[in-house]
Amino acid sequence: MYTFLLLGLLATSCQVTETIHLNEDGTGKIEINELRDEHSFMQLMGENYSKEEVFRDTTYVFKDFITKHSETFSRLPASEKAIFQKFATVKVHIKKSSFEKEFRTTISQNFNKIEEVADLYKTEEYADDIENNYALVAEEHYYSVNYAFNGSVFKRIVKITDSVELKKQQDKIEGYKTQVSKFKITQPYVLKYHFPRKIKAVSNPKAKISEDKKSLELQFLIADCLVNPESTNLEVVLE
Repeated sequence: MYTFLLLGLLATSCQVTETIHLNEDGTGKIEINELRDEHSFMQLMGENYSKEEVFRDTTYVFKDFITKHSETFSRLPASEKAIFQKFATVKVHIKKSSFEKEFRTTISQNFNKIEEVADLYKTEEYADDIENNYALVAEEHYYSVNYAFNGSVFKRIVKITDSVELKKQQDKIEGYKTQVSKFKITQPYVLKYHFPRKIKAVSNPKAKISEDKKSLELQFLIADCLVNPESTNLEVVLE
């Protein structure tokens, strides 16, 4: 089993951008874009970088996995079915091309209200679970990401769900950071949020607000987010 998306990115040196477009009526779209940073990856791989031979260009909607593996899905307990159903409308596009040197995964979901959004960083694992009939309880997730919007206040809500697993992953991450400390690698984790009205206040002072005050950008390092996921909590008050 994998550990989940972001932890895997540490080994391949990626940049992640999470973008949300929120409309006045509460509808909108969220997109997570994971792009391998080629300069950083080349340092990590050395001479093996030029020996890559891979091409994959795949697009799927999560409900396709539910339909394709309906027999497996039908045997799941109601609680697990409900989790998977939240991902039904999630769309995934994966492109891996060693010739073009483009390795990108884009995960997106349209929503009627942002509380409906799935925990998108778990999408690929959950698709793998259905395909291979793995149990959700075997997952190594240790935090959840959710959102809320009441018309004037937007919240990004990150909660630790397994403190024991958090400690295990923190130890792994520290070991990884030691291994790559001699390289100059880039691993930004960027939040880009667009709102229907002007921003009145933001809980994180490092957020950069646009000139029209209707959008913000906030940047972290992937490793820092994994060590302290709750540092990415955010509250935005609109006028």
